[in-house]
Amino acid sequence: MFLPAFIAAFIVAAMFFELLPYIAKFFWPYVIVNERECHILKLFGKVRGRFDEPGIHSLISEMSLVDAFLFNFMGEDIVVDTSLDQCYLRSLPVNSEEGAPMGIGVWYEMMVSDPVKYSFENSDPEGSLRANVSNATVRCLSNLTLADMMEDRHAMSRAVRQEVSPRSDEWGYRLGSVYIRNVHFRDRRMIAQIEEKVVNRLRQVTAAIKQDGNNRVSVIRSEADRKSAIEFARAAAIRPEIVGKALEEISKDNEVASALFEILETERILKGRANVSIIPAGSNTDISRSMMTVENMKQINSNYVVPKSASKDQNTGSMEITF
Repeated sequence: MFLPAFIAAFIVAAMFFELLPYIAKFFWPYVIVNERECHILKLFGKVRGRFDEPGIHSLISEMSLVDAFLFNFMGEDIVVDTSLDQCYLRSLPVNSEEGAPMGIGVWYEMMVSDPVKYSFENSDPEGSLRANVSNATVRCLSNLTLADMMEDRHAMSRAVRQEVSPRSDEWGYRLGSVYIRNVHFRDRRMIAQIEEKVVNRLRQVTAAIKQDGNNRVSVIRSEADRKSAIEFARAAAIRPEIVGKALEEISKDNEVASALFEILETERILKGRANVSIIPAGSNTDISRSMMTVENMKQINSNYVVPKSASKDQNTGSMEITF
């Protein structure tokens, strides 16, 4: 009997603790507010109070005792999130002063500053703020020069924020930071043309750098050639003097001088292309005569030209030979 009684008591206690907040709220109306929240108390179509501080708040502090008890049955508790929110709008269409179709990416922060206006002034405040930022971006950034769009993003961000902030305050929204995060071209053909121009420019710069390097190399090479020519000319000018001094020293000894000149003459003959016939001393003179005859015959044969054709004249009897 103990176990069924324990289970029944446990179920009753769980139901009691589940119904306890509602029972306490019936006898003492209250509302629990969390961090970054605001509770708006609406009764019979009118705002009777609001709580934006975290904690447990009694409704009697904002309305009468009768309204507090009626609020449990007929009232509406509107909860508004007041935390910081972020939004990013991609590729908003803008035309530059030069007529180039550009796309602008805008990032902005927002938070609820007046929960009552946020709940009742506009049915879709977030959509209205998004549309307002988009229109302000197109209106403020159109007809700017392409250089300003690509470089000066801080000024564009401040212009959009100053344009949107007064309007957003009317809807209970507070616009935080606004930043232009992306600026790009929307026309693919223009992107291809720009890429081609960039590639051509890089090629031109590369060719100019290469040409400049070649010019510098040519200057260095010509300077080296000039210096080497000067040194070679100086060496050529000094060489006769050095050789003359050496021959003067050698000529002091007749035996050394004669031996040197014989060696030089022999070396020159060996380096030449002339045919040299060496005949031993005391040999028969007939051998030398035969060799000279053979050499002369070779020379005559080499100078002889064979005729190409011959024709005989019938009238005169003369013969014409063509070489």
